[in-house]
Order: sequence, then structure tokens, then C-alpha cells
Amino acid sequence: MEKLNSSGLARTKSDQLVETVAAAFKSPISSEAAAVAAEGSGTLSRKSSRRMMGASPGRGSGSAKGSTHIRKTRSAQMKFDLDEVGSGASLSRASSASLGFSFSFTGFTVPADEIADSKPFSDDDDIPEDLEAGNRKAKFQTEPTMPLYLKFTDVTYKVILKGMRTNEEKDILNGITGSVNPGEVLALMGPSGSGKTTLLNLLGGRTAKGNIGGSINYNDQIYSKNLKSRIGFVTQDDVLFPHLTVRETLTYAALLRLPKTLTKEQKEKRAVNVIYELGLERCQDTMIGGTFVRGVSGGERKRVCIGNEIIINPSLLFLDEPTSGLDSTTALRIVQMLQDIAKAGKTVVTTIHQPSSRLFHKFDKLILLGKGSLLYFGKASEAMVYFSSIGCSPLIAMNPAEFLLDLANGNINDVSVPSELEDKVQMENSEADTRNGKPSPAVVHEYLVEAYETRVADEEKKKLMVPIPLDDELKLKISFSKREWGASWWEQFSILFCRGIKERKHDYFSWLRITQVLSTAVILGLLWWQSDSNTTKGLEDQAGLLFFIAVFWGFFPVFTAIFAFPQERAMLTKERAADMYRLSAYFVARTTSDLPLDLLLPVLFLVVVYFMAGLRLSAETFFLSMLTVFLCIVAAQGLGLAIGATLMDLKRATTLASVTVMTFMLAGGFFVKKVPVFISWIRYMSFNYHTYNLLLKVQFEDIRPTINGSSTDCSLTAVGALVAMVFGYRLLAYLSLRRMQLQVGA
Repeated sequence: MEKLNSSGLARTKSDQLVETVAAAFKSPISSEAAAVAAEGSGTLSRKSSRRMMGASPGRGSGSAKGSTHIRKTRSAQMKFDLDEVGSGASLSRASSASLGFSFSFTGFTVPADEIADSKPFSDDDDIPEDLEAGNRKAKFQTEPTMPLYLKFTDVTYKVILKGMRTNEEKDILNGITGSVNPGEVLALMGPSGSGKTTLLNLLGGRTAKGNIGGSINYNDQIYSKNLKSRIGFVTQDDVLFPHLTVRETLTYAALLRLPKTLTKEQKEKRAVNVIYELGLERCQDTMIGGTFVRGVSGGERKRVCIGNEIIINPSLLFLDEPTSGLDSTTALRIVQMLQDIAKAGKTVVTTIHQPSSRLFHKFDKLILLGKGSLLYFGKASEAMVYFSSIGCSPLIAMNPAEFLLDLANGNINDVSVPSELEDKVQMENSEADTRNGKPSPAVVHEYLVEAYETRVADEEKKKLMVPIPLDDELKLKISFSKREWGASWWEQFSILFCRGIKERKHDYFSWLRITQVLSTAVILGLLWWQSDSNTTKGLEDQAGLLFFIAVFWGFFPVFTAIFAFPQERAMLTKERAADMYRLSAYFVARTTSDLPLDLLLPVLFLVVVYFMAGLRLSAETFFLSMLTVFLCIVAAQGLGLAIGATLMDLKRATTLASVTVMTFMLAGGFFVKKVPVFISWIRYMSFNYHTYNLLLKVQFEDIRPTINGSSTDCSLTAVGALVAMVFGYRLLAYLSLRRMQLQVGA
């Protein structure tokens, strides 16, 4: 009886839906009403959907019948002519009110020229809604983009491997030829070590070392620095600051990369638009996260990386394995997004590693690499036809991408063997060329390379000779090599300064660091509790305390600053390769943004130690002692920055810093009073020595001229030495970073 009632209810509601939709089509809707309905359709449909989901009959035992009814209703609705649909909101409300289902057409509009090509059920309908991403917009940037036609012919790349006695030259790429036009997605496929990433870096202008051959043209012009502002490059590793939110990450990228002609408000609005284009509105206020910090999901993180590049509206977008580590559904969404980007008039080139069959059919063009050689270039849809024509076709049903990767690896299990290869194996009949009666991978690779060169290569090269359909004026824009910054030097400094404080405040104010400083201060205060400087013994005890303060606040900043540049090396290389800012602006912002955070804990430390230990109770003495400690911290921080920037390796930098700090401590004037002349110069390089002497002068100048053999009258020399260290070490760090940038070819 219940089944009969539910089926009758479904038919009744179906009749109600048809009547309601027919009434909506017959009644004319004014333009103002239609506009209001369209504007509020998204909000109304979502709210009504949430309210009605609990009462939805499709969520109980009759879910199968309910889903069937929805599909039939949706198919019927898709058949109506576009001109008859007055408002998406009225259709949404009619369907929600009559059926009680969370289903509507709100949020998108089918263009008239695409209505004939639409299908009731496409491949994308099988993709479940990404709840973390929210409602993704299908339309990408509509502002004009300069078209970029990429052509590359006979690209070769060799590296020199240095051995103990001789150097060996190794071929990474061997004569790669191809092209990609605006509106197309080119996929670079091949097994690991085939040269996909190397080719991508060459095409993106990211490789300066090695022996490069062949020609790479952008609108028939060679690469120039001006192209950096028109090229987006998404690296394989998601290089992002973990403590920034999604909105902050994209906003800082917009402020630094978008042209000066835009105002700050326009740049921030552009970042918000990208968030909604990529479907990141649900997580825009969530931290990116990292190894030890919870944040967004892997798919959202990848979309943020893509957003960092498409925010400048690039003409050419490169991506290095954007689907690695993602599940098949999320990977399909990423590739669908790349298709949407390409349809907006952009050129997209991506490496891909073992895509699913649905992903494979999303690509327009395909390059298949094997051991650095070109095995196929052409339309992705024609790849299987080509390999069948040369005698290689799968014997069982399999993913086309899996079949192509097997061929690139020389694996012909479950693959028909071409007659030419069979004849070759029978003629040579050697174990080196056969494996279980089948050709070896080396023989298969040689056959595939030869087949492509003899059948397809010449024809493709002739196609590349055809001039691109662009005016000479557009072509000359590529060769204009003047570097254009998105912001002035001061603006870059301000933005990077704020970004640095937001990113690192979590580390500086962690409970571990605060506990470390406070516990040390309390222990010192208890050990030197209300020491008396009027007695000789008490004076010597206080001198020991001052030396420990000089050592502690010399040691602590060095090992904090060492990690600054090595940890941010990947981010610095990535952002400098995209010309986001000047190196000098980054360096000054990086070194100064640490100062406010570095100077808060010493204040807390001194307040505890100073009064517990009973040091000289005078406001002038207290603030001079604090100023001396600040000067020591800034000088020690400069040493750490210089060591880290010079070595760029944490293990070696930590080892060198340990030896240096220990040497400075021993030469600080407390342990050794009489130092041999030939090595006495070390103490003048020690910030511990100068800080100790300054603290002695501040505390005991009016009491004794010397304390433990150290003079209390050397203030100007000590201050001058510390100031020289502050600027000298930082200059060394900056020159080391500049040298690193020249080495990577940025």
C-alpha cells in the first residue's frame, strides 16, 4: 500500500511540475523581474534546497525511484528551447516547490550556440559535487589576453656529469618538435626520467644551465624577459606559506604581480574573483597548512597554486604534473579547469603522469616521450590510431594512457607486436634483443623512434613552417625586453614586510619558544637571586650573569636566523623566476620583519632577570642594558643570515655556526684574560666580547674601572664594532643571495 501511495504521489507531483513549468513559460516576465529573479536565484535555490532536503522523498527507501524521476524530469527540461526559458529562478522554485528535491538549474546559463551540443547526461554529470570547493564557476577571465603561439623544433638538451677523472656528456632530450596554439591543452606524457619536466622548464624559460639546442619560438620570436609577465608556471611541488590563508596568499600575489596601473582595491577584487573562479570560496579563510599544520585539502592546495599564476591573466600557462597525489575525481576537476582556462584564449602546456581514460580524452594535443626521444606528437584523439597503423595495438581493453606508457617503457605485454619487430627478432635471434621471445625494451624504443621519424616527423615540421595568423605589432611585443614590475620598491617592501610578519608570528609566539625563554630567565633569577654588587664576590657573580646574557642572546638569534633563507629558498626561487619583486626589497623586508618579533622576547627575559638578580636599579641603566642586548641580537642575527645565505644547506650551516659561536664565546673576555698576540684579533670579531664590555660599563662604570680584567671604559669602540657587524654581515648575506640568483639564471 505504501509503494502504491508513493508511486501515485510521484505521478501527481510530476503532473504538478509540468503544469507549473508550462504556466511559467506562458506568462510573460518583464525584464526587471527577470533580472531580479536571476540575481537572487542562486541564494534562493540554495536556501530552499537546504530546507527541503530533510523532507526529500529521495532520501528514504524510495531513493531509487526518486532519482529516476529526477533524471527524467531533467531530461525533459533540457529539451525546451532556450528562448522559452524566461527565468532560471522561476524554474528552480517550481521544481523545488512541486517535488521537494534539491535540484535546480540555478548558477549557470547555457549559451544559444551550445544548446544543440548539450547532452542530458555528460561525463561531468558523473562527478560528485565537491563540497569543499563549493560551487565552481565555469567561466574564466574574459578580459583580453594576448594570444601566444608556442613552437619548438629539434629541441635538444645535454648536461655534463663530472666524474673523478673525466667529464661525461649525457643527452636528456633528443630533437623534440611540437606546437600548441591558444585555446589548446598540450599534454606531455612519458615514464619517469623521460624528460617531461626538463622539456617543460625549457619551454617556460626556467632552465639556463646545460647545452641547449634547437629553437623555441613564442609568436615567432625568441624568449625575452618581458615574457615573464605573460607566462604562468605551476611547479610540481606546492610551494606555499603554510600559515597564510587562501585569500591572503592570492591577495599578496595580486598586489605584487598585477600591473601598477591597477589600484589596490582593483587588485584585491581580482584576487576575490579568482577565488570564486576556482571554487575556493568555502575555504578562503582557511590556512594553507603544511607538514605539521592542518589546512586545506590537496586539491584545494593545487587550485591555489594555479590561482597564483592565472591571477595575472597569462597568455601561456605551464603546469608540472598538476594531478599528482590527487584522487581521480579531483584530478578530473583540475583538468576540466585547465580546459576552461584554455577556452578563454590561453595556451596551456602540462605534464601528466598516468592519467585516467577520462583525463586523457580532455587533452587537445599530446607529446609522448621515451628516454628523451619523441615517440608521438599530434592530436590526443588520434594517438591510438597512429600506433595501430604502425602495428602496436592493445590486445585487451585498457586505458589509452596506460597503453602509451607501456609502449614508452618498451613493455609490449598485452600489445600486438609489429611484423617488422618479429622479423628482426627472428633474424638476429640473440638473447640481448629478446626477452621471453619478445623484443627487448631497447629494441621497441628504437622501433618507435624510427617509425615516428619516417612517417610523421617531416610532415609535422612542415606544419610548423606555416606563419602564425598574427600582426607584426603583436609579434614585436614579445621581443620588448624591458622588465616591468607590478609595484614600486617601497610597495614591494611594505607588502613583503606584512606578509613576513603574518607568516612567522605563529613561530615566534609559540608556547615552546616562550617557555624556553621564560624558564631560562626564571632559573637565572633564582641562581643570582638579589646578588649584592657592593662586595667583591657579588660583583664577580653579577659579571658572570652579564656574560651569560651576552652569550645567550648571541647564540639564540644566530640559530634562529640560519633557517631564514634555506627554508624559503624554494619560495624565493619560484617568486623571483616570475619577477614578483626585486631581490633587494625581499631581503630588506625579510630581515626587518623579524626585528619586531625578535625584540619582544628579550624584553620579557630582561624584565624577569634584571629585577630578580638585583642588578642596578636605575631607569637609565635598565634601558641602556636593554639597548645593548638589542644591538647584540641584531648583530648575531646578521651572522646567522650570512651563514645561511652563503651555504644554503642547513646541516653545513648549523655546523659552521656552532664552531663560530663557540669561538666567539671563548674569546668573549670572561674565560681567558690574556690571549696570545697572534690570535688576539678574534676577540674583536666576537659580538659576545663587545656586548660583555658594554654591559659591564653600563652596570659598574661608577663602581670599578675594571672587572675581572675587563675595562669598563670602551663604549665607543664596542658600539662601533657591533654596528659594523650589523651591516657587514647583512651585506655578505645579500651578496650571497645575489650570487645564488645568478647561478640559477633568474
